[in-house]
Formats: sequence, structure tokens, C-alpha cells
Amino acid sequence: MADNYLEKRYEEVFGNGNKSRTVTHRRASLDRLLPLNRSYRGYDKSYKVHKLQLDAIVAVNTKVASSINKQRLRFLEVTQGPVADIVNNNIAMGRLLPELNLPLPGTEPEAFIVVCSTCEENPGIDIDLGISLQSMLLKAVDLGLGGIIIRNFDKAGLKSELGLELLPLAVLAIGKPAERISLVPVRLGDDLRYYRKDGVHYVPKLVLEDLLL
Repeated sequence: MADNYLEKRYEEVFGNGNKSRTVTHRRASLDRLLPLNRSYRGYDKSYKVHKLQLDAIVAVNTKVASSINKQRLRFLEVTQGPVADIVNNNIAMGRLLPELNLPLPGTEPEAFIVVCSTCEENPGIDIDLGISLQSMLLKAVDLGLGGIIIRNFDKAGLKSELGLELLPLAVLAIGKPAERISLVPVRLGDDLRYYRKDGVHYVPKLVLEDLLL
């Protein structure tokens, strides 16, 4: 019932009444979503992410796998405003491009999902976290948005400033992407560091032949 409610509310707020378009949207294939599911570090600030969109993204966690089915992850949704400013002040992006000081001024994310755990971090939680983060980003892409997984942040600072009882493990930034990202096929031994050229963010990815044992 909760899932149906979210879908109906989402259609009420964001839908255009075009049933054929909705059906096509729901049949989006994984092969289409994956290339669009990139780590975006710049966002269109004129687009305001709605709480209903964050609800739909977090809701995927009611369906994904969980180690021993413990379901120990918890989520704080943040939209634009003072709380979003707190998150931005505690995170860092673009570790391989320090000279750019990403995100560029005027492209900072304004919506976040802070992921916490009800227990100490352990291998099982790390697996759950990876499944959750990837699934939520795929849902964001399915909604026409984008995001980035952030693990480079001040955990203690964010916990204190947000008044969290649980320690945050990761932060998802969510928004309407304002940058172009292109995948580049490379071979084993090539440089795997992402880079920018002529306004495009390039991400090297190993070809299938070099992934197979």
C-alpha cells in the first residue's frame, strides 16, 4: 500500500497525464539506466528536488537485499535550506581533481540522503550500504535526476551538526545534473583516474575482456 501511495502521489505532483509515456518510463531497462547513473558533482540549482522524490528514492530500500535481512540502515532526507548548507559544509567531492575545488560555484547540490546504521560498521553493513546506495541512485536516474555517493565527509561533524543519534556512513547528493559525463573504454594497465577536458567529465572503464578471469 505504501508503494502504491508513493507512486500515486508522485504522479499527482510530477505526472503529466500521459499514460503511454508513464508505461514506457516504468519499462526503463537497466542497460539504459546504468550509463546515466554517473557521479555528478554539479547540479542545476534552478531545479528544486521535492521531498516526494526523495521518498521514492529511499523507498527502494523496502525491496532490496539486506544481510541476514536485518535492515539496519536508516535515512535522513534533506532538501534545500539551512540543513542542506550544513551537509555541504561537511562534504568534499572530486578528490582526483583538487585544483577545481568541486563543486563549481553555483552548482552545489541542495538535496541529500544521509545514510546511517543502527549498529557499528561491519562487512555485512558495508555490503548492505553498497546495495542501498546503488539502488537509490538508479531510482534517481529513473526519476530523471542524478546523484553521487559521498564517503569523503566529516562523520563526527555531520552527526553533531545534524543532531543525529546514529553515525552517518554515507551521503547521497541528489539533483538535476548540470554537467556532461562520458565513459571511456580502457584496457588493463591504462590510467583509471577520471579527468575533465573541454567541459566534459571523462570516466575510464575497463572493457569486459579485462574483467573476466
